Amino acid sequence: MEALLAQSNFENLKSGAIVKAIITEIRQNEVIVDIGGKSEGSIPAAEFVDPSDLVIGSEIEVFLEKVEDRNGNPVLSFDKAEQKKNWENILEKCAEGTIVPGRVKSKVKGGLIVSIGVDAFLPASQIDVQPPKNLDQYVGQTYDFKVLKINLERHNIVISRRELIEEQRHQKRRNLIDNINVGDVVRGTVKNITDYGAFIDLDGLDGLLHKTDMSWGRIEHPSEVVKVGETIDVMVTEIDRDRERVSLGLKQITANPWQNIEEKYPIGTHIKGRVVNLVPYGAFIELEEGVEGLVHITEISWTKRINKPGEVLKVGQEVEAIVLGIQKDEQKISLGIRQLEANPWEMAVNNYRVGSRVRGKVRNLTTYGAFVELEEGIDGMIHVSDMSWTRKINHPSEMLKKGDEVDAIVLDVDPSQQRISLGIKQLHDDPWAKINTLFKIGDIVTGKISKITSFGAFVELKNDIDGLVHISQISEDHIEKIKDVIKIGQEVSARVIKIDPEERRIGLSIKAANYDETRLQNEIAAFDSIKTHEELSNLGDILDEASKD
Repeated sequence: MEALLAQSNFENLKSGAIVKAIITEIRQNEVIVDIGGKSEGSIPAAEFVDPSDLVIGSEIEVFLEKVEDRNGNPVLSFDKAEQKKNWENILEKCAEGTIVPGRVKSKVKGGLIVSIGVDAFLPASQIDVQPPKNLDQYVGQTYDFKVLKINLERHNIVISRRELIEEQRHQKRRNLIDNINVGDVVRGTVKNITDYGAFIDLDGLDGLLHKTDMSWGRIEHPSEVVKVGETIDVMVTEIDRDRERVSLGLKQITANPWQNIEEKYPIGTHIKGRVVNLVPYGAFIELEEGVEGLVHITEISWTKRINKPGEVLKVGQEVEAIVLGIQKDEQKISLGIRQLEANPWEMAVNNYRVGSRVRGKVRNLTTYGAFVELEEGIDGMIHVSDMSWTRKINHPSEMLKKGDEVDAIVLDVDPSQQRISLGIKQLHDDPWAKINTLFKIGDIVTGKISKITSFGAFVELKNDIDGLVHISQISEDHIEKIKDVIKIGQEVSARVIKIDPEERRIGLSIKAANYDETRLQNEIAAFDSIKTHEELSNLGDILDEASKD
């Protein structure tokens, strides 16, 4: 050592030079060396490929970054010395595109540092086909790399491992695509799952297993059949050698259960199955593996009002049903549960004869009528036009409310449409059929004001008949607003001045109540002259306006 120091020339040590050093101590994380300066320097042990190969007293070359740091110690690097010595050698051997071996030294932002004799940068996107999430797993590993780019000025080299993998995979794909045929059964690993299927890795060649080719039965999502990482056998169903694409099938490995479906489940067959799925419109019943039938919500019960199948069925439940129809090409079987029992609507013709009187509770009101429950699940409908002989009913709520007990007459029964038509007005005779016996022109009548419009008022008369007092027939004086003169509920006396059985209309005059015969006839003639007026052309329109007023 003294001889070495005697030969050294401290004044010749310069930053940026490669100098000789003697290993004086080997520690756990650093190696101590003497370069003949004022003090010894340390080098991180990580800069050596295998620190266990180092021997105390042996000579190595190091890069002198600084002659002295602020503590008076030299700043040294074994790795940079190697890189500086190797850079020219690397440039001679490594052109862009060549393959070189290298060892991953460390992780840095955006990728890895790899030693190929000199430090090279491996971007994260060039590590593998799929960019890895954990770069630490590569540190210390040795691989082959492809040189992508060399920057001479910056002494920078960019390399890729991904391109080598892709080239290898391409060669594998080419070999596989050239040697497989439609109908071959091959083994692969589930690589990825999408909404429409799964990609199967056939040792470098990805094949698509569409969800329609996973099972002979219906599936909602491919994850019901396969899992990522699972190894499965599949059949090659289609090959596009030019585009290197392969379509695969899983169900094709087994026999198609729909092949002889009509023979196995003829229409009318009584079957047993298990509820496997409930949807708003029905329930799917598994008859055997790969074969499901649908019980539509309307085929669950003859009489129960079912809003959703879950009210009466649950997944996993064993049920019985009848086969109603088969669509083999679409792989659909229609089933019915209610067909296991007699159809109560078939008895409706006998139980509810046309013309018979029935009683029931108002279950629901719609804009066009009221539904009356005659028995559980059997409703009759009273249309608004069958609620009154004498009045135009705009909404059933004018006469009925939910929960009312009502009597009605059966008008029609249609078991095929599950419909019974009822009428309330038919409980009584039509008063207009005998109107001339109830009222005569010139009669004095009394009644209450029931409705008021801009051009007249309606008066409730006997037998539930309404008469119309036109605005011109209220008073001798000119009237701007009828509401200023008469009120709803007010009792009035009036003279009958018009009867029209065809239009079901009675014209009244309040001002003519005390007229003598001559004046009355004149008023009748005057009223007849305005009968074609738009306001009086249709009693139904007048009633509509009165209901909105």
